[in-house]
Amino acid sequence: MKKGAMKAVFGVAAAAFLAAPLVSFAGGTIAGKVTYAGKAEQKEFSFSKFPNPKFCPKNPNKSLMDGDKRFLKTIEVAKDGGLKGAIVSVVDIEDQAFQDGFKGTDVTAEFCEFLPFSGVVVNNKNFRAENKDADPDDPKSTLGVLHNPHSFVVKGSSSATGFNIGLAKKGDKLEKPVTFRGGAEKQGFYRLQCDQHEFMQSFFLPVWNPYHAVVKDDGSFEIQGVPAGKHKVVVWHPFVGKGKLNEFEVEVAEGGSATLKAEIK
Repeated sequence: MKKGAMKAVFGVAAAAFLAAPLVSFAGGTIAGKVTYAGKAEQKEFSFSKFPNPKFCPKNPNKSLMDGDKRFLKTIEVAKDGGLKGAIVSVVDIEDQAFQDGFKGTDVTAEFCEFLPFSGVVVNNKNFRAENKDADPDDPKSTLGVLHNPHSFVVKGSSSATGFNIGLAKKGDKLEKPVTFRGGAEKQGFYRLQCDQHEFMQSFFLPVWNPYHAVVKDDGSFEIQGVPAGKHKVVVWHPFVGKGKLNEFEVEVAEGGSATLKAEIK
């Protein structure tokens, strides 16, 4: 073949290569919805039985209160059965790089409420809490409303204290490692409660890879980048089924999307 013809063929091939779409897969997606067939539940408290009975009702989320009553919404269910606050997690993948790089878990105390209500933690990685409350109308609390975050490692019917530290002033922070022992990170969860205001509670599922999600308010979720193959997925809620892990099997195709419709009881 002549040199000119070779250049022409090469040029056509190069043009075709550049025109072709560049396809790159990085796993697949698990998407779906968590539903609950039961009814919504809540625990009831009286503001007058706890410190700061005038400040705590200033919480902008008025669904949490009715007069002197303060509610801890333990189970919230949408009209179509979507379960709020659930965690979905792929549990058959150990990702040490993810665990090493995990930056920690953050919680804030705002208007006598721990936010978020549910989330994730990684064993031996830090848990941080910050007090954002102060009451300018109370001479004793102008610098800060005292909160006392108290964490527990929960496994079955037993629990053990992780830390118990008072945060007296607005802006006070704590940072302590989450510590699960005896395999509790595979079977238990992490609970946070304020020793000053019992209705302030949050709950966290231990994870060991990035393939997890906190569902949206309607129970829907999406987990991207999941390696192709069959996987064991757990769906967890701290109050549904007494916090048991609900197991499902999902098969993910490379570059594809798998659907998980998880009804838990």
